[in-house]
Amino acid sequence: MAWLVCDAHVLASADIASTRRERRRGLTGRDSFEGALVIERCRWIHTFGMRFPIDVAYLDAAGTVLRTASIRPNRPATPVRHATTVIEAEAGAFERWGLHVGDQIEIRTDAADDR
Repeated sequence: MAWLVCDAHVLASADIASTRRERRRGLTGRDSFEGALVIERCRWIHTFGMRFPIDVAYLDAAGTVLRTASIRPNRPATPVRHATTVIEAEAGAFERWGLHVGDQIEIRTDAADDR
């Protein structure tokens, strides 16, 4: 289990797509998703095959939000220069969390996962 943290506040629980297969799949084929999906080593996504609109945040290597977007299903997104990580969540999540461009995001993992 992981957590998205901004300014010492937990925004949401997060799953980390750690394998190539998980990164390629993203949220495709799901009917909904609670929390966030973190896709590392990524600067571009698409929503082909998705069943719901998503919010997307592009982070640089320091965890700074470079750009956010809301993307409907079956659309390509534009690659974001200098992005190294993408966060996906159901549309409307970023507004609820108060996530904005320029925010510094930390991805904290549960200590039990590190064993």
